Amino acid sequence: MGSSVCAGVVARVVNVAQPMVVLVGPTASGKTALALRLAEEFHGEIVSCDAVAVYRGMDIGSAKPSPAERAQVRHHAIDILDPDEPSTAGDYAQVARAALADISGRGGLPVVSGGTGLYLRALLEGLAPAPPRDEALRERLRKRVAERGPEYLHRLLRHMDAKAASSIHANDVPKMIRSLEVTLAARVPQSEQWRAGRDALKGYRVLKLGLNPPRAELYARINDRAAKMFADGLIEETSELRRRFGDECRVLGSLGYAQALAMLRGDMTMDEAIAAAQRGHRNYAKRQMTWFRRDQEIDWIASFGNDVEAQDRALKAVRQHLSA
Repeated sequence: MGSSVCAGVVARVVNVAQPMVVLVGPTASGKTALALRLAEEFHGEIVSCDAVAVYRGMDIGSAKPSPAERAQVRHHAIDILDPDEPSTAGDYAQVARAALADISGRGGLPVVSGGTGLYLRALLEGLAPAPPRDEALRERLRKRVAERGPEYLHRLLRHMDAKAASSIHANDVPKMIRSLEVTLAARVPQSEQWRAGRDALKGYRVLKLGLNPPRAELYARINDRAAKMFADGLIEETSELRRRFGDECRVLGSLGYAQALAMLRGDMTMDEAIAAAQRGHRNYAKRQMTWFRRDQEIDWIASFGNDVEAQDRALKAVRQHLSA
């Protein structure tokens, strides 16, 4: 009798869902500062959710946490690939889920922080099984981009899958190519495939917090940060990536790097590149908020992550979550 009761207690303990925190928001909203504060306060570690931060050597343009910040709190899913290695949302989800298990297994609190909505969805909800890569189709699509520009590809994607197109920037050629590849191979829009057969994350209680500072202040901060990236060496960083991996390296199409590369090619002046990067980051922030506002589980905080008000509110929410 006693052993049976003991076994039941052990089973319940083993099956208790582990707490975790997800912190989202637009670029330049202060996610890094708030994630660091939460991780320090609650014996946590940070799991980055950023499609560019996974790449080594792409530090300035991705606004990656500094070496000092990464020494302060352990980070995961950063600097795990070279820029010429492919990375998908599914690849990220595998790495991030392994990190969650590692952190929780050592008694820590996982703090997932980032602004790449598709990667977060892959982590939490899983993705439907996707067709394998079709290099011949990819090459044909790349030629279309070279001949007609990325907007042609985006129009094609809108025609085939408007929902998928709404979540992918018109300059993000790799994601557009993959979306078209998946749609054409399966003969079903990728957005419909997303809804089927997902392997949702299990074993965790998730608290979702979102940063939504005033738009005018956010855009001013975005403009300042984009200009600072160039002042801090984005041109030099892009030049080195170009030397090592070539102009066709797909991640050089990312925001900031694309504009720096255009300047290196002589297609833009420095002022034009900075202005284009600022505009691109502002538009990206709009798309991020459109994506995240669909999630009714997010508790929104109307200030920047380094503001005292935001930190106090987030600390309170996490304490309540941990005591639940």
